[in-house]
Amino acid sequence: MKRNRFGEDRIIGILKEHQAGLGAKDLCRKQGISDATFYKRRSKYGGMEGSDARRLKAQQPERNSVSTWLISVWPRITAFSRPSGHMGWHSA
Repeated sequence: MKRNRFGEDRIIGILKEHQAGLGAKDLCRKQGISDATFYKRRSKYGGMEGSDARRLKAQQPERNSVSTWLISVWPRITAFSRPSGHMGWHSA
């Protein structure tokens, strides 16, 4: 996976420059990033402060562990929900 050369704090700083009135094209040229990268980061980090970005990054391992757990348990969950071959309870 490719590593970012900008940290969350720097990305948020760039976005604040844009909010202060610097145009997106000028900002991209100044920072050496593409327009697509700028807009992708704006959609992810727009409106965040530095502390929000750090909290988001701190929660990432927790989300990964939940996903890993769900992947390991999913076959057992789906085994219970499969039809067993009959259409309901047998009457006595």
